[in-house]
This record gives sequence, C-alpha cells and structure tokens, in this order.
Amino acid sequence: MDSSLQIVVSTEARAMYNVGLAGLTFWSPNINIFRDPRWGRGQETPGEDPLLSSKYGSCYVKGLQQRDDCDPDKLKVAACCKHYTAYDLDNWKGTDRYHFNAVVTKQDMDDTFQPPFKSCVIDGNVASVMCSYNQVNGKPTCADPDLLSGVIRGEWNLNGYIVTDCDSIDVFYKSQNYTKTPEEAAAAAILAGVDLNCGSFLGQHTEAAVKGGLVSEDAIDIAVSNNFATLMRLGFFDGDPSKKLYGDLGPKDVCTAENQELAREAARQGIVLLKNTAGSLPLSPTAIKNLAVIGPNANVTKTMIGNYEGIPCTYTTPLQGLAASVATTYLPGCSNVACGAAQVDEAKNLASTADATVLVMGADQSIEAESRDRVDILLPGQQELLVTAVADASCGPVILVIMSGGGMDVSFAKTNDKITSILWVGYPGEAGGAAIADIIFGYYNPSGRLPMTWYPQSYSDRVPMTNMNMRPDPSNGYPGRTYRFYTGETVYTFGDGLSYSEFTHELTQAPRLVSVPLEESHACYSSECQSVVADEQTCRNLTFDMRLRVKNTGRTGGSHTVFLFSTPPAVHNAPQKHLVGFEKVFLNAQTGRNVRFKVDVCKDLSVVDELGGKKVALGEHVLHVGSLKHLLSVRI
Repeated sequence: MDSSLQIVVSTEARAMYNVGLAGLTFWSPNINIFRDPRWGRGQETPGEDPLLSSKYGSCYVKGLQQRDDCDPDKLKVAACCKHYTAYDLDNWKGTDRYHFNAVVTKQDMDDTFQPPFKSCVIDGNVASVMCSYNQVNGKPTCADPDLLSGVIRGEWNLNGYIVTDCDSIDVFYKSQNYTKTPEEAAAAAILAGVDLNCGSFLGQHTEAAVKGGLVSEDAIDIAVSNNFATLMRLGFFDGDPSKKLYGDLGPKDVCTAENQELAREAARQGIVLLKNTAGSLPLSPTAIKNLAVIGPNANVTKTMIGNYEGIPCTYTTPLQGLAASVATTYLPGCSNVACGAAQVDEAKNLASTADATVLVMGADQSIEAESRDRVDILLPGQQELLVTAVADASCGPVILVIMSGGGMDVSFAKTNDKITSILWVGYPGEAGGAAIADIIFGYYNPSGRLPMTWYPQSYSDRVPMTNMNMRPDPSNGYPGRTYRFYTGETVYTFGDGLSYSEFTHELTQAPRLVSVPLEESHACYSSECQSVVADEQTCRNLTFDMRLRVKNTGRTGGSHTVFLFSTPPAVHNAPQKHLVGFEKVFLNAQTGRNVRFKVDVCKDLSVVDELGGKKVALGEHVLHVGSLKHLLSVRI
C-alpha cells in the first residue's frame, strides 16, 4: 500500500505548524469496520474488510509519523487510531452512541473489530489510540482495563498515549450512569489506562479523586509520562525548531503543484466504475458536442471534501471538470440532495437534446454524517424519479455518478438499460471534478474497487443497526454482515469495479497440499479434529508461494488490483470468504506480469473460533483470484 498521500499531509502539517496554524498530534485515521451501510461515519473509514483496514491503518500511520531521517524514536507528526472499539453506530432510530451498548461475541471481536487496531499499534507503531463513546458488553471502552491496559498497552505494547473521544468520561458518568460520582469516573478512566482526556473532565475531577483515595499519584505520573513522551518524540524539547528537521518548511510547501496533482491522482484512483454498457464510457471529447450535466451534486464544492475536512487549495467541481473538455448545459435538478421536488420536465428537455448526459447524484453531510445515521439506503427524495425520467428522455449515453460515503440501493439503475454507466466517486476531494472528467473522457482508466458491500433496501428494512453480530443466524433469518458473512442478495459487493481493459489471471505456482507439523503425541492423531491451534509449534515455517500471471488483454493500459481470497472449510462459523492479500499492478495494453503472494498459513488462512482462539482449519481451502479457483488441502 502507498503512503505517499499521508507523507504529503504530514509535510504540509509541519509547514503549517511552523507558522502557528496547526499542531502536531492528528487524531486520524478512523479504522472502524464499516459494518452497516447506514452508518454516518462510514465515509471516514477504509471499508468493511478487517485485512484491508489493517493494512490501510498501519500504512496511513507510517506515512504520517515516519521522519525523513528514519529515526524510530522521533515522530514527524503523531497519528491516532480511532475509535476503539466496536464503534459504528452514531444515531439511529433513537439509539445514539452515548447510550449504546455494543454486544459483541468474542469471535466477532477478535476476527472483525480488533484486527485493524492491533495492526495500527504493532505494525504501524501508532503514537495514540482513542477509546470510543459506546459500551462494549456492558463496559464503557474508556473505563475498561481489559481493553485498554490489558490489550492496547499490555498485549500490543503501545508506545504512546491512550486518549478518550471528546467528553467520553463525562458521557459514561452522566449518560450511562456507570459511576455514582465524577471522581469515581475520573479514577475509573485513569485506572483503565486512559492517559489523556479530550475535554475538561479530568482537569476538573482528578485532584478530588486522588485526595479521596480513588486513584494514586503514581497512576497520574504514568499517564503524564506517556503524554510527555509523545511530546518528546515530536521534538517539543529539542530547542529552536527552525534549526531542526522540517524547520525550513512554510507556506511555500503547502498547496504545491505536485500536491494538488496528487489530490487529483488520489481521486482518480478511488473512483469505481460499477456498470458500463458497450459503447458508453469513455466518451469521446471530440464527438460530444453538447453534454447535459444534471444533478444536485453536479456543481458542488464543499460536499466533495466530506467531513473532518481541511481547507482546500482550490476546487474543481464535476461541472467544471467536464466543461474543460466539452460544451455543457447544466441543471441542478433539485435544490439540494434531499431533493424534495425534482425539476423533471426541465431535466428531460435538457437531456433529450444532448449527445450524452451525466447525472451527479448522491448524498452529503445533511444525509450521512457524524451523529447522523441513515434510516434507508435509497437515493434521497426524488433523485430516483429524476434519474429515471432523464434516462427515458435521453438519446445518447447516460452516466450516473454517485457521490456518497455509504453504499446506495441503485438496483433501478443497474437494471435500466437506458442508464449505460454507473460511477461511485465517494467524496473525492478538492480535485474530484477533474478526476471524474478524467475517467468519463478516458484520460484515465478506472481501477477503483468497492471497499464495502452495497445492499438492497430490504436489508435496511429487516436488519437493525443495533445487532452487532457479523455472522448469520438461520434460526431467525438474520443474514449476517459484509461480504465475509452476508448470505442475502447484493446490489454490488466488496471488490467490485470495472476497467476499460480486460484482465486475466493464470495460476503458475501453488501447492495442492500443506501438512501441519504436530508432535507425535498430539490428540488429533488419535481423534478426528476440525482444526488445530495456531501456536508457535504448529506455525513454524508454514508458508508457501502462490504465483500468478496477470495479463491486460485490452487495448488500454491501466491498473488492476489482484485480490487473493480464501474460502476455508466450514468450521467454527468461519467466513464464507475472506481477503488474504492484494496487489495493485499497472499493465500496458496486451502485456502481462507475474504476481507473487507469500501465504502464511497461520496468519492468512487461519480462522477465529467461538472463544476467540486462532485455529488452522483442516480440510479443503479454496483460494480465489477473480474467476480462478485453486483447491488447497490442509492436513496433519
């Protein structure tokens, strides 16, 4: 995974710090699992898959924190992985994050919710972890010594500080009534492992907690030491910062041409082509004489930068991006994304005389945001009505662009032959409009893949957001969550994404049998076992290579992400499929290259059992790459 974007972010952060416009601790990234499509903050996350989120989190942290001099004891800026843990509900049908008790099985905790945080701490060496507002199994996360001192600092050996989400201690005292007094709340947080409180609660109540014998000064010293150690790693006590590394950075290093181009490139790489009828995209900028651009997100600026946004260097809206290549006629179609009343007749007239039509629809922070979960996952208001009417009236290609953080039920568009292409662009940032145009006109070959499943509206109708179970329950019809466990129909699924090229995969090397070494006295030799514990003895040297030949058989060069999935034997309620690894390759037209995955059986093919233990499942594993499948037998 590439950390170049975060390296630029941290360079600009240092530059702004030097002129007094920024600090050096950044409470990012959000690596919570995008468990439910209605979650308003899913837009901040890397998606629904634990492995992808783990790799994203550790690479993101390294890009922010690592210095050019590679000094491991120093920080360029201090990152923070949040929100620990099982936090993915903000405000849904009267249940909010301040009162929600996430009831999570040990199995789901260890194979879904915890892996990204573990990777952030162990692989990324993050400087901070933020505990969340919610309770997990009856305990506020910011007052749970097992989760904080036990796991983060004990098992994972955090080199940094643990911080609360803002006013979390006040929340578990006042909203959750977890303690009788504020002093008990302050003591509970500190004794659990909290080092820093975002807010004023500890400042107001810690002294009384110490005087009341609820917490010792030694515990306070430990917390203060963890905070100051981070300041020391950032160089706060190293003397004149202008004479140190990064001391020469300033306004000249912010919004450089290279950085603005990187914003455009990041947006291009993130755009996902979900549908493309032959003869639709890319549009020819010379053949198109009049392009109709319609939709409430067609000329937006701030919407494109999502939430927790910085100040953009400049904006290029979708309309501006498209108009840079062809003549356009524009109609918003709705006054806003809520689209209470659509301009159907005007839109139909515009589309009927155009060579092609681009509809830019979707959501914004008024629909999905922090403290705002969705109730349904349809396009808001009369957007679907507008899209369908425009498609019916159009003579040329109709391209539907969805700008949103969460998935949408766009089944109507997927099955409508008049809607020839569908693009999901997320919230694409300041250069989003230029990037959209680059894809639509073929200046850039799309390569983005969906990081989450897109469900039909029926999923929202039958599945409560408050049910944290990842695995399906046939006894009550509960369908499970995410591509790893969900058993129902989808609109699109994790990993979907088309290109203007075709790519093929050919297996060139992989074993058919892996033997797990066990001691001669092991019980599994005398009785049948479904799995064996993935311990040091079992896992020693248990690796193999899987090699593939990937070819671009199309007429256009482009990037292609090779996903390696595994379907394990059906034991321990294992996932029906899970991601083992991925690699993005660029291939010119009619060329190929070799791709190698080094598979660690215990790390990559293991499953988590019902009690949270890591096991190697015995039997037939199926390895998938695209349509290619390879059977691997794991035996003792």
